[in-house]
Amino acid sequence: MTDSAPSIDLTEAARRLGVHYMTAYRYVRLGRLAATRSRGRWWISPDDLANVTPGPVRTRSRRRTNDVPRRGHPSRVYASRLEDRLVAGDEPGAWAVVQAALASGADPTQVVLHTIGPAMRAIGDGWESGRLSVFDEHRATAVAVRVLGRLGPLFRRPGRPGGTVLLAGVAGDPHALPVALTADVLRGAGFAVIDLGSNTPVEAVVDAVVATPALVAVGVSVSADGHATAARRTAAAVRRARPGTPVAMGGPAVPDLATARSLGADLWAADAGQFATVLRELT
Repeated sequence: MTDSAPSIDLTEAARRLGVHYMTAYRYVRLGRLAATRSRGRWWISPDDLANVTPGPVRTRSRRRTNDVPRRGHPSRVYASRLEDRLVAGDEPGAWAVVQAALASGADPTQVVLHTIGPAMRAIGDGWESGRLSVFDEHRATAVAVRVLGRLGPLFRRPGRPGGTVLLAGVAGDPHALPVALTADVLRGAGFAVIDLGSNTPVEAVVDAVVATPALVAVGVSVSADGHATAARRTAAAVRRARPGTPVAMGGPAVPDLATARSLGADLWAADAGQFATVLRELT
């Protein structure tokens, strides 16, 4: 939103765009038109109308939509739109963006890696820079978790899994979304996943390792600085409980293989997609 002109409501925006009110509403829900909700109505900056090219809005068709470029990954186009809807706390709108990405030809794994992941990284960067408040970041994360829950069933694959992977967020780290994103991508890659969530005590990781007869690997997410000691304790405890089981680490606080190894890990992955590739090499 800019300060160059007073905001207009959605009815006026639809009139200026020359489209039906419900079409303009779908533009907002899909992230094609930036808007904020206040006093029970949607409000739009007139300057943002110039960024909208009226055209078909499809959320169910598998055909390419007219606003997706022919080159590049289609789901990347929707990352900024999803970011906008997440920050607004608009769960129906965020889900509509995900549906549009799927309709453009992206599969669920691509949506996670190229739409949801980048949107959440941008929100995290916005919080760190002061562009977004803690309230904005927490509300966006809560909506993202619910959206991911709706997307989750699409990752189910028939047949025997390629092996079991244990995932856990390091003790003291409250960020559950990176673990959940990784779990879905691995399920889509054909692995069985035990997801222990965020802030997992070392003892709980050990109990899960002992209770699972065969593990391809244990993945530990470290999303924030300050958890190096807990990460090292987790890696060491896994080795004691099940010698020879590879330990992988990743997350924003583990930017490279050298850092992962300094924390006691054997493996590192930049994102969930790379982790799936690494796991395939182990099986």
